[in-house]
Amino acid sequence: QEGTKVPSKRKQNTAIVTSDLLHKNLLKSEQKNWDSISPTYKAMTKRIKEKLEELHNMYTLNSGSPRIRLGENVYFEENGCIFLAKADDDEGSAEILFCVEDLGFSDAFIQRIRISPDQRYMAISLKSENSEEATCIIMKLGNLVVVEKVIPSVFSFEWAANDVLYYTTQKNLKCQNVFMTTFTYQKHTELVYTEQDARFFVDLYCTKDRRFLTINSNSKTSSEVWLVDCRHPFEPPALVQARTTGVIYHIEHRKDQLYILTTYGEPAEYKAILTDNYIHRINLDTYCSGKENWQLVYALEKKTKLVDFEMFSDNCVMFLKNAGHLYLNVISFVSHSVQSIKLPTWACEFELESHPELTTRTCYFQLSSPVHPPKRFAYSFKENNLIEQAVQEVPIITNCHTTRLLAKSKDETLVPITVFHNKNSKELHRRPLLVHVYGAYGIDLNMSFKEEKLMLIEEGWILAYCHVRGGGEQGLGWHRDGCQHNKLKGLHDLRACIRLLHQLGFSQPKHTALTAASAGGVLAGALSNTDPALIRAVVLQAPFVDVLNTMMKTHLPLTIEEQEEWGNPLEDEKCMKYIKSYCPYQNIKPQCYPSVFITAYENDERIPLTGILQYVQKLRKAALDHASRTSKKGNWIPNIILDVHANGSHCDSSWEHSLNE
Repeated sequence: QEGTKVPSKRKQNTAIVTSDLLHKNLLKSEQKNWDSISPTYKAMTKRIKEKLEELHNMYTLNSGSPRIRLGENVYFEENGCIFLAKADDDEGSAEILFCVEDLGFSDAFIQRIRISPDQRYMAISLKSENSEEATCIIMKLGNLVVVEKVIPSVFSFEWAANDVLYYTTQKNLKCQNVFMTTFTYQKHTELVYTEQDARFFVDLYCTKDRRFLTINSNSKTSSEVWLVDCRHPFEPPALVQARTTGVIYHIEHRKDQLYILTTYGEPAEYKAILTDNYIHRINLDTYCSGKENWQLVYALEKKTKLVDFEMFSDNCVMFLKNAGHLYLNVISFVSHSVQSIKLPTWACEFELESHPELTTRTCYFQLSSPVHPPKRFAYSFKENNLIEQAVQEVPIITNCHTTRLLAKSKDETLVPITVFHNKNSKELHRRPLLVHVYGAYGIDLNMSFKEEKLMLIEEGWILAYCHVRGGGEQGLGWHRDGCQHNKLKGLHDLRACIRLLHQLGFSQPKHTALTAASAGGVLAGALSNTDPALIRAVVLQAPFVDVLNTMMKTHLPLTIEEQEEWGNPLEDEKCMKYIKSYCPYQNIKPQCYPSVFITAYENDERIPLTGILQYVQKLRKAALDHASRTSKKGNWIPNIILDVHANGSHCDSSWEHSLNE
């Protein structure tokens, strides 16, 4: 109306402009600093790069990408091209269906492949390293491959029937909508499901026998599954069990019965459950009958981590981790027995080979460690034994020793540590030590093979992996003990681990470095504030170092979802004070800090660069303040270096990109 006063946004806009200008100036300053410092490391960089390339060529398996077998056909991807071969033929005679470059996506890689049951259509997702969002391309297969549809910003997708594809869309790191699209007769696309709760993330999965497509809506602490009957893909999805706080569950199906992997019941660790209802084709409600009708089939032991789970026609295979050791548990549906096999002591990671057939008599998987390249193994269901596959000659690492330790934390909890060192190394207390930590989201420390870890072992380093609370190494309870109001337990664990290593003669503080990535930066940054004398250097990759300010900004894409991990400081003053007590940025003070090297990404959607820039500036100022106040003999100023990459994202990068880093 005339005369109405319009509220001024001048102050608000000025604040935004000032903030942007500050960000640009800080970034410019850090880039200038990097340009002046990086030449110092030129000779070292050249030597390291040559050594890593040599190791990569020596140890990387040339097995290519996973094979997808459908009847007599085998589909696989190599170097951005998708091939089709006959199951019994040599793959050298395989035909190229298409290459990514032909589609005009020269800088993208193939992330996921799904082929329709009748093999008339193929859906693939293409992703570039600079983005977390993928593009889904659906092609009609035949003598001439034709692009049928291109769907942007897709996260997961599965075929419910020969010409019916379900997919989820991703926006601002969230997946909340499920669509169905058809390709023959009346082509159409419709919205099937929408998740209203910002804490939940939706993805799709087909049961092993392809009887059901599952719509899985998961938060950090609870889940809900809806089933789409693949025989009737146009019928509305049916709910298995409404979400319940603290209950997570996943669905598989075999011979007209649902198998549910769930945390329901005490203790709150994973259990295998069988529903006692026969599945009726028409009335889905008869078996989606609630958890009161669930029967226990198998429960995990305490402090055991379920890493993977795969269903076969007569068996279920579980990959487990207990006290750092890996186990294979095979549940037989025929004899109703459980066979447990301890895997080789050097193994730290396993990966099930993708798309195993439901009726196969053998389960294939790969074992590896940070210093052992992947090695192929097979478990024969018929013979009940483990077979090491010598598919190709991979040099065996014989001079590396693996040790497992337990450190006693502040509250007497025993915290596992995995240590690697060269068997020929003498005077270990003089050797440099690289300590690894993560401790968040119930995720295990990454212990897959890396060429740079093997290079360090060969050069006399000791590698230590601290499996602190907050991670998932000892099951779901291990995570609960280190999240929200228990975050400081992870810090106490890390401190205890490093002290034990030094006490046992593994290096000493002046030769010790600490490395972490992403949320691992919280514990690494916190330890730098509380115990800087324990370590000499810190290496961080895209670190989360400003917990408090980030969790106060609800406009950021992950803040609401992350409240289950860190708490909600906006509504809970106690929580705000608690976060403030350990947050790396909040607790910087003038003292003698270790040297710090940080890698960050300019367009990182998960860890805003502004927080890292401000952290580096504040840390450098505190270190200089301390140096200017003290004039002790031998006083030193730590190197605090930030390397900001214009390209790259928060997720794993290609070999070439990680080599350059």
